[in-house]
Amino acid sequence: MSLPPLVEPTAELSVDEIQRYSRHLIIPDVGMDGQRRLKSARVLCVGAGGLGSPALMYLAAAGVGTLGIVDFDTVDESNLQRQIIHGQSDVDRPKAESAASTIKEINPNVNVVLHKRALDNDNVMEIFADYDLIIDGTDNFATRYMVNDAAVLLNKPYVWGSIFRFDGQASVFWSEQGPCYRCLYPEPPPPGMVPSCAEGGVLGVLCASIGSIQVNEAIKIITGIGEPLVGSLMVYDGLEMEYRKIKVRKDPNCEICGPNATIKELIDYDDFCGTVTEEASQAVENSTITASELNDWIKEGRNIDIIDVREPAEWDIVRIEGARLIPKGDIISGAALDQLPAEKQAVFYCKGGVRSAEALAAAKAAGLENAVHVQGGITAWINQVDPSLPSY
Repeated sequence: MSLPPLVEPTAELSVDEIQRYSRHLIIPDVGMDGQRRLKSARVLCVGAGGLGSPALMYLAAAGVGTLGIVDFDTVDESNLQRQIIHGQSDVDRPKAESAASTIKEINPNVNVVLHKRALDNDNVMEIFADYDLIIDGTDNFATRYMVNDAAVLLNKPYVWGSIFRFDGQASVFWSEQGPCYRCLYPEPPPPGMVPSCAEGGVLGVLCASIGSIQVNEAIKIITGIGEPLVGSLMVYDGLEMEYRKIKVRKDPNCEICGPNATIKELIDYDDFCGTVTEEASQAVENSTITASELNDWIKEGRNIDIIDVREPAEWDIVRIEGARLIPKGDIISGAALDQLPAEKQAVFYCKGGVRSAEALAAAKAAGLENAVHVQGGITAWINQVDPSLPSY
């Protein structure tokens, strides 16, 4: 369905702006009126990473007057494969600052507002209040639900995107006009069930495919043209080069946007989504060692069996010498329980410590009471023991 323009047009465009945006101005559906609306719009991008990079660049090129950036992270070399708003010289620089520099190079007319802090319950409502539309470029479920709930409580539209390996999704959530994120996903997946991009990877160019869809939807909403993805989920398969549009209806029982909504304020999203299962949380108590402690155990010649629970592709990148690979999924399913040591003490590790905690829980349930896992995984091993190894 078509919707009225989100914002009123601003003052007249300057001569320089008319020249800059001329290819927009000669499109009848955009024209001077639409471009002036873009100039008056205030858009906030949550994250200056994979999705935020193309989104911010094209929003700036399109002439959005004010762009806000929320990001507390710094640029890492592993970001450069997909986060194209940053360059080699930006490594170790705050992402928000790096993104702002690129935006200014693309379009000096854009007013850039930096929020160099983590988005949380204490600041999200205040930050969102200053913007007309939100672009969600987050990569974890706790923040996604918080973004959704804040947008619903403030009656703000937001454009959501998600990427993983070769697949992407995008939609527009606007509780005043259609469903919200909770209507599509009432509950988060069980902790550890869905790997992050850091664990499973993402094809770099996929970010551009989904990020450009997000900007396309933002422009349509701001200017009031076309039919935005309100009530529709766009699903993209990069391997098959296939787009599918799935109808999403407003859930009458939605806890935040339904007529009998029970969520009236922000909740504890880490608790709601969880980081590890309750079993894993219990398993790691008194069964966690540091990377440095593991190194000491190896030097002492302890009778241990170091088990890498990551995926084969991660194993090929980097591993702890002397370890063997048993992917977490095979341990959780029970398929590899007979491969766990009976005479040695099992030491599990993954990339950051979450998957190894889940494997530890399964091992303990199978009778390996003295098993432990490495806090921080191989990332901690690289930082604490062997910085010559590649990180990813």
